[in-house]
Amino acid sequence: MTTLDVRTIPPVNRHPTIHDAFEELEAGETLTIVNDHEPKPLFYEFQAEVETFDADGYEVEHVEDGKFVAEFPKRQA
Repeated sequence: MTTLDVRTIPPVNRHPTIHDAFEELEAGETLTIVNDHEPKPLFYEFQAEVETFDADGYEVEHVEDGKFVAEFPKRQA
């Protein structure tokens, strides 16, 4: 599992950074994102554009104010 805290990354660079990290995963692995808001727009973007994204395995938890932890699993090969 790879964890990426994007809270310190400028918003304009977040999605490209996340996409790059997801592409580096092996099939069956999960990218965990720590974000300052619920990443619903990112979820919809992945669902529409990333064929290897397992949308059924997506989970998000609101840990505290300003901290959301979301799991973006990559499909098994």
